[in-house]
Amino acid sequence: MSDLQFHSPIGGAGRGLKFISWNVNGLRAVVGKNFKEVFEQLDADFFCLQETKMQEGQLDLQFPGYQSYWNYAEKKGYSGTAIFTRHQPLSVTYGIGIQEHDTEGRVITLQMQDFFLVCVYTPNSQDGLKRLDYRMQWEDDFRAYLLSLDAQKPVIVCGDMNVAHQEIDLKNPKTNHMNAGFTDEEREKFTQLLAAGFTDTWRTLNPDVKDVYSWWSYRFQARAKNTGWRIDYWLVSNRLFPQVTDAKIHTEILGSDHCPVEVEVAL
Repeated sequence: MSDLQFHSPIGGAGRGLKFISWNVNGLRAVVGKNFKEVFEQLDADFFCLQETKMQEGQLDLQFPGYQSYWNYAEKKGYSGTAIFTRHQPLSVTYGIGIQEHDTEGRVITLQMQDFFLVCVYTPNSQDGLKRLDYRMQWEDDFRAYLLSLDAQKPVIVCGDMNVAHQEIDLKNPKTNHMNAGFTDEEREKFTQLLAAGFTDTWRTLNPDVKDVYSWWSYRFQARAKNTGWRIDYWLVSNRLFPQVTDAKIHTEILGSDHCPVEVEVAL
């Protein structure tokens, strides 16, 4: 697929901190393909992963100059998040402090000097929307968690948030209406999150750009046809958005059914 790195640099300051987020859909599988090369190529200060699908001890993955933090699901081969960072955090927390939500390895938070970094893998509402009610509770609790952080210092949050917010964010909005990831309920919760004080960096910088997605089904040659969804995000506290200097969606990078998404912030 062609390289669609849409981005809108603001200002002309030097390079800020570079953040990458990637749902790898099984880290051990991607390490067997191209993960190390992609990691080194993207050269990020913070590299956040979702859906690692691992337990502790199943993979020894280290990069010079980086520390790593891992949150594993209790269920084997399921969910899971990780962050590689060049910068020493003041503190690290796992989960959002609610037992019902914290067994699936979905959230890691690094407290840095000037901001919080949150990596999240949002629960999927699943076929038949059988987990939609749980998802709604998650959304409210996760938003409250982000707001509790935002009251202390600005927040940068990334991950597979399992929702295409607007019709422009997926190829076939009409036929997918009320499917998991494009229900009215999920989209409204995302709207509420933004209204609570957060900015969708890529869409704000690229308000009218169509046909740029971050996830494609493995079925029906979806990626070759670019029949995708934009469900991977970098959000920032509104007051931090003026320091966002770039945002990219790396559609050219293969290895997972998602591609990496990037933001650069002058901090």
